[in-house]
Amino acid sequence: MSRYPAPELTDLPDDIRAKVLEVQEKAGFVPNVFLALARRPAEWRAFFAYHDALMVPESVGRSSGLTKGEREMIVTTTSAANHCLYCVVAHGAILRIYEKKPLVADQVAINYRKADISERQRAMLDFAMKVCQQSDQISDADIDALHAHGFNDEDAWDIAAITAFFGLSNRMASFSGMMPNPEFYLMGRQPKQK
Repeated sequence: MSRYPAPELTDLPDDIRAKVLEVQEKAGFVPNVFLALARRPAEWRAFFAYHDALMVPESVGRSSGLTKGEREMIVTTTSAANHCLYCVVAHGAILRIYEKKPLVADQVAINYRKADISERQRAMLDFAMKVCQQSDQISDADIDALHAHGFNDEDAWDIAAITAFFGLSNRMASFSGMMPNPEFYLMGRQPKQK
């Protein structure tokens, strides 16, 4: 799974174990990131608190102008630019499910400019990629380009924060040798068996 051994589920603090079991119940497996980061409980808690604030804003009483699919699109696209296998595969799977498009994750990971997405989403990814690769060059013109596609200043913050947070996640996953769970590869590609 990674170059750092993951702790045993039974050795985790109660709050972390409860969350991991909740995710396992919902997904049918434990995504490797949950155990890999659990080796440092305080960091795990901080990581997932910020993750949830960005990716599940309603969990902290905040709304977002970005759909769940658009948030995952940002993660998949920028994670590909950062060469993060774990995040491209895992978040690409979630993206396929939210967008109900089996090809979209591969398209945005390889070249979002040619992907089957809206012009609004393309503008969002243009901005995310600039934050990812040239954040020091963000200007008012970049924000104005988002406004032209219906995004507001809070949406711009969300796009930038998601990009930046997953930059951290990408680097930790790559450094630690974290591998995607095999289950992620097929998720959202074929209809679920009933």
